[in-house]
Amino acid sequence: MSVSINVPQIVLPDTYNAASTFLDRNVEEGHGERIAVYYEDQQWTYHQMQALANRVGNGLRGLGIEMEQRVALLLLDSPRLAAAFLGAIKLGAVPIPINTSLRPADYVYILNDSRAKVLVIDAALWPQIAGIQSQLQYVRQVVVVGRDTLDADQRSAGLLDFEEWIADASDALAAAPTSKDDAAFWLYSSGSTGFPKGCVHLQHDMLVCTELYARPFLNISQDDITFSGAKLYFAYGLGNNLYFPFAEGAAAVYYPGRPIGEDLFKVIDRYHPTIFYAVPTQYASMLAIPDAEKRFNCSSLRVCVSAGEPLPAELYRRWKERFGVEILDGIGSTEICHIFISNRQGEVRPGSSGKVVPGYEARIVDEQGQMVPQGDIGNLLIKGDSTCAYYWNKHEKTKQTIQGEWIQTGDKYYQDEEGYLWYAGRSDDMLKVGGQWVSPIEVESALIMHPAVLEAAVVGHADADGLIKPKAYVVLQPRQTASDALIDELKAFVKDRLAAFKYPRWIECVAELPKTATGKIQRYKLREQA
Repeated sequence: MSVSINVPQIVLPDTYNAASTFLDRNVEEGHGERIAVYYEDQQWTYHQMQALANRVGNGLRGLGIEMEQRVALLLLDSPRLAAAFLGAIKLGAVPIPINTSLRPADYVYILNDSRAKVLVIDAALWPQIAGIQSQLQYVRQVVVVGRDTLDADQRSAGLLDFEEWIADASDALAAAPTSKDDAAFWLYSSGSTGFPKGCVHLQHDMLVCTELYARPFLNISQDDITFSGAKLYFAYGLGNNLYFPFAEGAAAVYYPGRPIGEDLFKVIDRYHPTIFYAVPTQYASMLAIPDAEKRFNCSSLRVCVSAGEPLPAELYRRWKERFGVEILDGIGSTEICHIFISNRQGEVRPGSSGKVVPGYEARIVDEQGQMVPQGDIGNLLIKGDSTCAYYWNKHEKTKQTIQGEWIQTGDKYYQDEEGYLWYAGRSDDMLKVGGQWVSPIEVESALIMHPAVLEAAVVGHADADGLIKPKAYVVLQPRQTASDALIDELKAFVKDRLAAFKYPRWIECVAELPKTATGKIQRYKLREQA
């Protein structure tokens, strides 16, 4: 039975500041003493988060930051990251949460490309910046969270201590009179195929994602506790664990550590979240832990969400069988801010991305831009009001990607007769084998169904005649050993489930697959290796 979801009408005044919606409103409506954030042994109320955000905004003003100027945030997930993000928006400045797992060269690029005047950074990440500080052309002030933990010679480099910086700042701050269409924040794409691109998001974008996806699909309420394996610098994680819970006066669990299987379970066991978000890689690592369902109490979970990459049907089935909770797989992007195609509770079609989120529109077109017949693979275009305004300083790329109201996602999809959309791969990942298209996702999903396989990635590889055939890289389950017999077994396993021309001619067992910091498999690196 299909559940009807009405499309909410989002009407905003011309003067609108997102921080008022996601922070101030909770206090104004009498919810200031509700828990906003669980962080290690601390509990932060909405009133405390508002006061901290206001102090950060006033601290930035004291450093000379004005409306529209950028503030870079290189911070681990914590109340200070959330407060710095919302405090900068409230001031009218533009925060830029930055991936904490990049290389120094990437930080030089992002900080110079964005022209951020202030960098707020966690002390644990300062060593990544200390050696490149002289290359930063626009950063004029650095604020360090936990400066006292740095060596004495590092502390003398003109760095401000976060706590000292805000100590005398007022905890009152009026929201800047920004427009609903003003720049609110930037997010840099993961850069899996080159330097990242700065996606300029507007004041209304977070509210659009909340109204179209979070409320109708997750039924999120003030009684929920959210926890996201995807970090706050990731577009997916920012919605999951900041503006979705803050929109409802719910609580979020912030975990600064690495989001690996055992630790994710420990956080769930400790804080009892009701909504859990992760990427497929994280679900795979959690499922690889023996007896996790007996060792950790996951009974608080009422819904789980996956995005970032397609969730193989087999991972969904294993999770549902072991933990009794559905995973709602969906697809989103940095450019569109959050999820725009998703499965719904009670209507999950394992292996699919679900249906278009009402309020967004989708087209699947051929190379000439014409709609393809139902069931045929084509290029996915999306229309929706949370799409970024443009790529900063990338005029030609903006024109190629954002075409009027529609954005080219770069993904190949097809739609079945019931309206479910099925991912076929990135446009440059598709293989032509014997004149027929092969989706690497389809082959990977078949391999993952084998009990010996934890993860798989498929790319094209030339045979002795120079013809392209599928080659698979697989990560085996713990306690599984690679052998010629297992390789032959995996090939036969795929042949039994897919058309014969799709099976991988070569299978290589590896310890891990190359991925971006957000968990996406970097198939281009495997193609180079092959």
